[in-house]
Amino acid sequence: MENALGVPSAMRAWIYEQHGKPADVLKLKSDVALPQLKEDQVLVKVVATGLNPVDNKRMLGIFIHAECPFPTVPGYDVAGVVVKVGSQVKNLKVGDEVYGNVHEKALDHPKQYGTLAEYTAVEERLLALKPKNLSFVEAASLPVAIGTAYEGLQRCRFCQGQSILVLGGAGGLAKHVFGASRVASTASTGKLELLKCLGADLAIDYTKENFEDLSEKFDVVYDCIGQAERSVKAMKEGGKVVVVVGAVTVPAFKFIVTSNGADLEKLNPYLENGKIKPVIDPKGVYPFSKALEGLAYVDTGRVAGKVVIYPIQEHN
Repeated sequence: MENALGVPSAMRAWIYEQHGKPADVLKLKSDVALPQLKEDQVLVKVVATGLNPVDNKRMLGIFIHAECPFPTVPGYDVAGVVVKVGSQVKNLKVGDEVYGNVHEKALDHPKQYGTLAEYTAVEERLLALKPKNLSFVEAASLPVAIGTAYEGLQRCRFCQGQSILVLGGAGGLAKHVFGASRVASTASTGKLELLKCLGADLAIDYTKENFEDLSEKFDVVYDCIGQAERSVKAMKEGGKVVVVVGAVTVPAFKFIVTSNGADLEKLNPYLENGKIKPVIDPKGVYPFSKALEGLAYVDTGRVAGKVVIYPIQEHN
């Protein structure tokens, strides 16, 4: 049944009502009530959503002390179309194609209703217009990853002319947006060429050499894999280490991403001119009904790019 705005009263969504392994607790339901729209929110018809390791970790209950109530719809990244706007929404309008991370604080009581659903309600300030040259799949792959990279580089005051070593990432943002003089990145043997295509000047095969043993040291080490103690050994004297997962070794610092649509708006020109490219794993697009398989693939840790669920709803 649909209301006067053409938006249904119920939707399909993946939901869990207790913590546990995704295969055990995550269920696809077809009669889920749409989230209530607040004054500063828009209702987004979800076309695609990106999956992240944090989705699996939340289901397992790792962040239980900062969680939302059950039942919970997982998912952070969204790309879709605005179908309804709250009374205090200033810029977005019905029909706008948008993307973003729907949880302002990633691990501080995130929303009960995430993006692994046909509709999601999200604050206007967390969204940006989808870059015109990107598909919904490409846009859905970006918000958490690109937002984390951008915020981390800002927090360490990375500036033009500095060098950076990225562990578990490509470093294209550091080069093309922040003006890094040299970007080094780590990967397994089969992913080295991809790193170079994405902006790395030096691609380090971690199966053959230890990055901390290199004679070259870096102004900033950006650690996405939880190797803070080793990362500190790879920085220059007076350098900085940014950590996004795992334990922290002084002088490294750790942060959890804060969603911000304004940051995405700043990065849109770099996406539209092709300087920054979304990377989708070659096997990484799963239909909505196969979301459990997508989450299992993310959990292997062997992905070469983002895993995306598409189509959730069709949009021409």
